[in-house]
Amino acid sequence: MTKKTANAEAPLLEHLEELRIRIFWALGFWVVGSGVAWNYRAKIIDFLQYPLTFTKTSSNLMVTQVTDQLFMSFSIAMWGGLILSLPFILHQIWLFVAPGLYDSERRWAIPMILWALLAFLTGTAFCYFVFLPKALPFMIDFLGAGLDVSFVVNLNLGQYIGQMLSYLLTFGLAFELPILAFVLARLGIVTHQLMGSWRRYAVVVLLILAAIITPTPDPVNMLMLAVPLYVLYELGILLARIGTPKTQESALEQ
Repeated sequence: MTKKTANAEAPLLEHLEELRIRIFWALGFWVVGSGVAWNYRAKIIDFLQYPLTFTKTSSNLMVTQVTDQLFMSFSIAMWGGLILSLPFILHQIWLFVAPGLYDSERRWAIPMILWALLAFLTGTAFCYFVFLPKALPFMIDFLGAGLDVSFVVNLNLGQYIGQMLSYLLTFGLAFELPILAFVLARLGIVTHQLMGSWRRYAVVVLLILAAIITPTPDPVNMLMLAVPLYVLYELGILLARIGTPKTQESALEQ
């Protein structure tokens, strides 16, 4: 009995050891990426100020607490390092799950990882070049443009950088929805019929999510996020239809 138990526990211990190694390498890549982001944090701050160039109201980034610059630098290093090390972290995840996949699953797994990375970068680019240049002027120029009031907006540096990073990360993850739908359909967890039947509930959830994410409660900014999210949901339905295995689709039709 003892020998059988030991043999049964051996594969589990091997998987745990493999998981420990992959987590160790992933954290190592994250630390290296964070070090790179730390060294370039000044340029990253300039990069994140780009949406402010679209505002008409004069604005200043100011520090109000002694520790603001330090915590902001750590935040930039952490999130910037995560973005820089994301391809290497995804590779470690692939090395962990690949031995348990069939050959047919391995063929589409690598393209899905590449598409997931591309979708994340597309989401951050959409936020940086489309959403924020429209959202920030609406908020900062609200009184100046509407009432012709002249004043200067002073923004807390740490809070501003934190908000910009959170928006970029949120949009990047939101653009993963179609890829996630394809993978879940491929695994047989969801189908395009099921996602289609959830459409009315998805609209409500996406509107609530957009209201939470957007920096202001105004409907304009909320719709600027909700509409792309809904388009991504519809794209997810299409990819789920493509990703559903033929055998499973035939069984559902019968």
